[in-house]
Amino acid sequence: MAANNRRMSGKKGAQVGSGGKRRRSLEGKGPTPPAEMRKGHAKQRAAAAKARRAQGRSQQRRGAGRSTSELVVGRNPVVEALREGVPASTLYVQQFIDNDERVREALQLAAERGGINLMEAPRPELDRMTNGLNHQGLVLQVPPYEYAHPEDLLDAAVEEGEDPLVVALDGVTDPRNLGAVVRSVSAFGGHGVVVPERRSAGMTAGAWKTSAGTAARTPVARATNLTRTLEAYKKAGLTVVGLAADGEVELGDLEALEGPVAIVVGSEGKGLSRLVGETCDFRVRIPMPGGAESLNAGVAAGIVLYETARRRG
Repeated sequence: MAANNRRMSGKKGAQVGSGGKRRRSLEGKGPTPPAEMRKGHAKQRAAAAKARRAQGRSQQRRGAGRSTSELVVGRNPVVEALREGVPASTLYVQQFIDNDERVREALQLAAERGGINLMEAPRPELDRMTNGLNHQGLVLQVPPYEYAHPEDLLDAAVEEGEDPLVVALDGVTDPRNLGAVVRSVSAFGGHGVVVPERRSAGMTAGAWKTSAGTAARTPVARATNLTRTLEAYKKAGLTVVGLAADGEVELGDLEALEGPVAIVVGSEGKGLSRLVGETCDFRVRIPMPGGAESLNAGVAAGIVLYETARRRG
């Protein structure tokens, strides 16, 4: 009877029960989440890796992905830069300058392009800005160049539904050669140029001029380590082809040009560096019946790009 009284007791307080577990077990766990959200799933790991790569690219862009601003000094260089469409932010003109034909043309070109600030400055200020160079009263400020990330070039090819075609420069220090390569890449349907962060030409005003405006639509990427970048390209399915005077394969015999490829061009004097040469899948030579020992980077890249475009066409 005492036990029965305990069961019928109206006392308040915690009661022994299931805690709602039985009800929750009947409700189920809801719809199955997509594979990208399931911990341990292959697609989830791939999505996480992609996010890490994207974060790394954004960090690189915020840090080393930007060059420093540059000054073009002198009347003729300033006029030529404006004619060739070199990006510019400010045109500095000396106070009380002799207004000759070049000065008038510079002012007219800057006004026609728009977006270029015109600043009048005393000669001592221009002397200070240029460290005493003979500026002749005209100084053009070129803004920092925004470099792409090496993986961006592959992404661009995928978006266009094409096999990647990239040119990498190893030890090329002349900006005019870089500009010539950019121009050839644009002409033959390539997806961009890769340069090392150190000991390499950058996208200066000289490179812009030589590219004849194509640098505005052909990205240049900067690699912290060129060898590692080429290895990453190989993992992505590209064939890495290095140009060398003593290469084992002749250009006309290389079938790999018909697929995804990264073409590596070394300096005219030293050629490919040892580590970069060892990373290449093929070392290719360009036949030269005339007997020349080597070609400069711009010419060599143009020949290989033409052969690649011919095969793919």
